[in-house]
Amino acid sequence: MTLLELQNFSCGYGEMIAVRDLSVAVEPGRILALLGPNGAGKTSTILAIMGHVQIKSGSLSVAGNDITRTAALRRVEMGLALVPEGRRLFSDLTVAENLTVGGYSHSRADEKRNLAKVFELFPRLFERRTQLAASLSGGEQQMLAIGRALMSQPKLLLVDELSLGLMPKMVDLCIGALQKLNREEGLAIVLVEQNTARALDVAHQVCVLASGRSVFTGSAESARRDVDLLHSYTGVAA
Repeated sequence: MTLLELQNFSCGYGEMIAVRDLSVAVEPGRILALLGPNGAGKTSTILAIMGHVQIKSGSLSVAGNDITRTAALRRVEMGLALVPEGRRLFSDLTVAENLTVGGYSHSRADEKRNLAKVFELFPRLFERRTQLAASLSGGEQQMLAIGRALMSQPKLLLVDELSLGLMPKMVDLCIGALQKLNREEGLAIVLVEQNTARALDVAHQVCVLASGRSVFTGSAESARRDVDLLHSYTGVAA
């Protein structure tokens, strides 16, 4: 069964339509790279999937269940989680406290088990667990943002601009962690990423947006072969 499906999906803010007539699906255990220039509608799409931007028309379903009008909290309970652009941590809480907030809807037993998984994935967070989030480096904050999202035990992780402002070594570490989760646990991922070449390296599927519309949907292999597509809409060569 398709895990996430958008059909003729449009979303926006007030009277403004940010994304029009988008149809794309994510299968269980797959990584979808959502690519395109700034202002193309990538962030609006994933925020609408999470329930933070209004869906204007079309439908959104998770595991065959229509959630187009479902509240954001319920979407988390259904297995969606967001790693937002800019990380948006609780800067005056510790690493451990930020993680605990991410698992608020689960039992104490689940929380303990999920904390152990996050600390195994990111040992540095265990070392920094008593430090305030504001004291972490950019890369450590991104690890924490990923870890906080994982505390809700998602089936689908939405990651917005993972590499923004990070050193290449930290980008590799965070993307490697996502690949590990995808490969070993079957976690499906929607990745919005400015580093097109890096996104294509890890994705199974690709959707390219331009001016709020899809200009390509297909396999990552097909996208890599389409030199004109990459140059025109992402600014890089294959």
